[in-house]
Amino acid sequence: MQALTNRSKVVVKKQMNFWERIYLPAILGGIVITIKHLFRKSSTVKYPETKREISQIWRGQHVLKRDEQGAERCTACGLCAVACPAEAITMVAAERVKGEEKLYREEKYASTYEINMLRCIFCGLCEEACPKEAIFLTDRIIPTDYGRGEFVFGKDKLVEPVDARVDVTVRQTAAVLEFKKHKQYSHNK
Repeated sequence: MQALTNRSKVVVKKQMNFWERIYLPAILGGIVITIKHLFRKSSTVKYPETKREISQIWRGQHVLKRDEQGAERCTACGLCAVACPAEAITMVAAERVKGEEKLYREEKYASTYEINMLRCIFCGLCEEACPKEAIFLTDRIIPTDYGRGEFVFGKDKLVEPVDARVDVTVRQTAAVLEFKKHKQYSHNK
């Protein structure tokens, strides 16, 4: 039977000589490598005292943005949940009732919006899929905990406060920021 690929190799059993049988050269080679590593600069960061630099494009904790008037941008379209390869995002849509015009931008909003941070792989596909620019990954580190239940983030942890906005302009490219200046597009209104 012929193989499907041409990657097969013929394996030949080679007889070992005396030095290879006693493993002395291999042991000495390992000791030399260990001694070389002893004199190298350590890559360990002593965390609480010194903090490692975080890349500009690093993806951290999610945030659900508000518009300029303070209303939630999310319209519960579900595109972020569909785009998520880890299926970490769940939401329940509801219709806005009279008197909630200042709370939600559209007639439909997410009454519950949850992200399971234990399943999330921080790929940023939810951020790219959102047509309303409602969800962003920030540069904030997710706090640790001992229980699993604390890692299902709801709207209480995800929606940005009205008085303390989260700056996400560092995550946007110059082309995106230039596009947002054009108010004639319905997306930017």
